[in-house]
Amino acid sequence: MTPIVVKLGGSTAYHAEMRKWVSVLAASGRPLVIVPGGGPFANRVREAQPEIGFSNQAAHFMAILAMDQMGLALVEMDERLTPACTFDEIEGALGEGKLPVWLPYQLCSTAPDIPQSWDMTSDSLAAWLAGRLDAKALLLIKQTETFENVEDIDALVATEIVDPLLPVVMVETALYLAGPGSLATAGERLAAGNLPGKRFFAHATTQRGAA
Repeated sequence: MTPIVVKLGGSTAYHAEMRKWVSVLAASGRPLVIVPGGGPFANRVREAQPEIGFSNQAAHFMAILAMDQMGLALVEMDERLTPACTFDEIEGALGEGKLPVWLPYQLCSTAPDIPQSWDMTSDSLAAWLAGRLDAKALLLIKQTETFENVEDIDALVATEIVDPLLPVVMVETALYLAGPGSLATAGERLAAGNLPGKRFFAHATTQRGAA
């Protein structure tokens, strides 16, 4: 079973769109793996670091734990969602027709190929997971539409819409970005075998694609 990895941005946490996206994803019959952003929990880590003075390495792992916390909150929003920490748990959930919500700390805490810095945000962690799962596509859901004026992945990095490591981590997985404006047709597109949002390529050729 080849899944699609969907990263639900932490920026949606305090907006009505978050629950709407959860409902749309849960209603989809497609095999999806949801990756939570760190949201307000990761923001607390950023705020506390200069005050307490802990290292970037500690901040990295604390931010990943923030993703775990956000994931536990998401799981309670629909009965189809279930927490998953390992590859086996992800595959098991998909096999049961559920949508695994990845709690990344267990895998990321021992992965030698994951840089321990703020440059490795939940976007790149979602791309890392997509690569390990041989996912068909990666969909990043954000609380913004600014990417509509951007034409390729490098420009996404330059405008700080995604982190600088995303182009490094992305291999052959198709990349899509969706914002609040994509919600109205997201369910219809998923049902038709497509993905909501805009597809991005390594160079300036973009399209509304299928996945």
